[in-house]
Amino acid sequence: MSWSIRYESGTLVLDGCEPDDLPAGVSWDPRIGRGRSHGSVYASLVMDARQRGIPLEDRTRGYEKLDALRPLTVRTPRAYQTEAVAAWKAAKNQGVIVLPTGAGKSFVAELAILQCRRSTLVVVPTLDLLSQWYGNLRRAFGEELVGALGGGSHDIRPITVSTYDSAFIYAERYGDRFGLVVWDECHHLPAAGYIQAACALIAPFRLGLTATPERPDGAHEQYGRLIGDIVFRKEIPELAGDFLAPYTTEVITVSLSDAERARYDALRGVYREFLEQNHIRVRSPEDWQRFIQTASRSKAGRAAHKAHMECKRIVQGGERKLAMVADLLAEEWGRRTIVFTNDNATAMRVSRALLLPCITHHTDVKERRYWIDAFTRGDVTAVVTSRVLNEGVDIPEAEVAIVVSGTSTVRENVQRLGRILRPREGKQARLYELVAENTGETFTSERRRNHAAF
Repeated sequence: MSWSIRYESGTLVLDGCEPDDLPAGVSWDPRIGRGRSHGSVYASLVMDARQRGIPLEDRTRGYEKLDALRPLTVRTPRAYQTEAVAAWKAAKNQGVIVLPTGAGKSFVAELAILQCRRSTLVVVPTLDLLSQWYGNLRRAFGEELVGALGGGSHDIRPITVSTYDSAFIYAERYGDRFGLVVWDECHHLPAAGYIQAACALIAPFRLGLTATPERPDGAHEQYGRLIGDIVFRKEIPELAGDFLAPYTTEVITVSLSDAERARYDALRGVYREFLEQNHIRVRSPEDWQRFIQTASRSKAGRAAHKAHMECKRIVQGGERKLAMVADLLAEEWGRRTIVFTNDNATAMRVSRALLLPCITHHTDVKERRYWIDAFTRGDVTAVVTSRVLNEGVDIPEAEVAIVVSGTSTVRENVQRLGRILRPREGKQARLYELVAENTGETFTSERRRNHAAF
């Protein structure tokens, strides 16, 4: 008896095996009378054949061995980067490495590529990151070896950088072409479409990189089957001062104006009354969904939802918060500062009031690049943004963050802190968090600061 496997549109087709003796992860496909599995089962299927002593004809693998791969420049890795790659190797070149923003995750990926020496797909969430990785890898390994997939590019090479969306679109076509897949910002991976892409790839070697692996929906529990478990982890406090910029954080409590307080209390009363009448306690995303479903069924419910949203608008961009931002910008005059908000409306309000460049997800790519370059050069020393600069952009010159408003997620808060921690000679980073006094924002702040970095 012998087996034969081949790749077919994101799946593996197994010949030579009976329905009652299928390997783990393989199901019988009655349409073709053969076994079929996700492409990601490839490595375990090969190992299963070896353990059973069954001859295997492997017609699956379309990726190359990069035996001649050499770095164009020699860099000495930091101790924790060497430890991270060693831990990943010990886990059979599978798993997630958790390092703070600015700690050199991309260089860790370069070390992993050299470790495996196989055709590699690097998957990133944004076009900005695609451009950054593409440039870094070309400088590391040479222009002829590195291609890009996404943002108008369709150039498959031994080392290819792709967006998550393009990986999803083309996974079934190119799923057999890579032996190593690197998922940058891998906390994005556990989403339906992206999971499908991960399952279509045969890559036996898998690396996830992130500063913030946990997800509020608990989907990070799926890393094990998609990439591998967390194999190495360092947090901001462990690296600050040596490999990251030293930093401080400060929570500043800001009171509402008399008019804002009166309106907030009235609206909050409408919202709370509806919750009590319907026996709803909002403590989790599931509780919030229950509130939305219940509120949508009545005029009173819709009024409660509207009241809640207006309360958020008041606390997220109150007039005294804007005044405090102005004071902090004056205090930190000359230092490159990012002002973070939770929504575009607040970002635009801060921008208009303080005459700051504003970057949101609506900002044209060229305009966004213009302002980031101006910020990098020091032509402008402050920008305001909603969430688009939380991740996926490299601004090592940033040294001050002012969080006007945000979500309750630890991930977002850590990402915002990470934006100002890239090391530079003499740099002392500082994060200010503005919290509206005696409002629901107090609890939001407490939740997002539940991390060792704060």
